[in-house]
Amino acid sequence: MAGKVLVLGAGELGLAVLRALAQHPKRPSTKLAVLLRQASLDSTDTRKAGQIALLKSLGIEFETADVSSASVDDLAPIFGRYDIVVSCTGMELPSGTQTKLAKAACQGRVKRYFPWQFGMDYDKIGQGSSQDLFDEQLAVRRLLRAQSQTDWVIVSTGLFMSFLFLAAFGVVDLEERVVRGLGSWDNRITLTTPEDIGRVTADVMLDPQGVNNQVVYVAGDTLSYKKVGELVDAHYGREFHKELWDLDVLSQQLKEDPNVMVKYRETFAHGVGVAWGMEETINFKRGIKMTDAKTYLREVVNKNDS
Repeated sequence: MAGKVLVLGAGELGLAVLRALAQHPKRPSTKLAVLLRQASLDSTDTRKAGQIALLKSLGIEFETADVSSASVDDLAPIFGRYDIVVSCTGMELPSGTQTKLAKAACQGRVKRYFPWQFGMDYDKIGQGSSQDLFDEQLAVRRLLRAQSQTDWVIVSTGLFMSFLFLAAFGVVDLEERVVRGLGSWDNRITLTTPEDIGRVTADVMLDPQGVNNQVVYVAGDTLSYKKVGELVDAHYGREFHKELWDLDVLSQQLKEDPNVMVKYRETFAHGVGVAWGMEETINFKRGIKMTDAKTYLREVVNKNDS
C-alpha cells in the first residue's frame, strides 16, 4: 500500500493522474502531493488559480521546485519524502531533465518511480531514431535497470489520442478533410486518452498486484491508418481524401524541415514499437474500460467542433 505519493506536474496528464488517485478506492490511507513551481502556486491567472483550488478540494498537498533548473541534489530530498514518485512533466522540458529526475528518485531512495515514459515502446524503436527525443527515454531506462535501490514501473501508452486529430501532426486533418497513412496503410498505432492513462496508472500505483521493475502496456485503441480513415469517413458521413506518406516522402520532409512533428511521423512510419494488441495491455487484463477512437470521435472531437 502506497503511503505517500508525489506527482510531478499538473498539466493534462498530471491532472488526470491526480484525479484518478484522489478517486481511487484504495486512496483513503494515501497522502497525495503534487510538485509545482512556486510561480504556479502564486499565479493570479484565473485558470491556474482554479486548478490550484481544484487540487486543494481533492485533498492534495503541494511541494515546490522548478524541475528544469533544480539539481539532483535539490530534488532528491523532496522525492525522498515519498514512497512513490511519478513524473507527469515531460513536454517541452530541456534535454536531460528526465535523466535528472530519475537520478534524483534513485538518490532519494524513493521506493517506486514511474518515469515520464507515457508513450512508445522505446526498447523496440531503439537508439538513433529520427525522433532524437526518444534517445533520452532509453537512457532513463538504462539508468533505472542498472540500479536496485528504487523499484520502477514504465507505463507505455502509445500516442495521446488527441494527437492523432491534431492537424500539425498530419494524420487526420479535419479542416482539410484529409487522412494520411504513415509508412503503410496497414501500419498500426496505439492511442490512449490522458484520462484513461491516469486511471490505469493510478490503479497500478495503488494496487500493484505484483507489477514492479517492468514495462506495462496500456491502450485505448490500436488500429491501422486504413481503419482510422474508415472511422473518420463513417463518423462524418463523407469520404475524406486519402494520402500515403511513405518512408521516401517522410525522408524528404526530414531533409526539408526536420521539425519535431516530422520526426514523430518518420519514426512512426517504420511501424515498430508504436502499437500493441489490446490483449497485451494491463487495462485488458484488469478489465478497465477505456475510450476507443470511435467513442473519442463521437464524444470529444464532435464537442470541440460544435
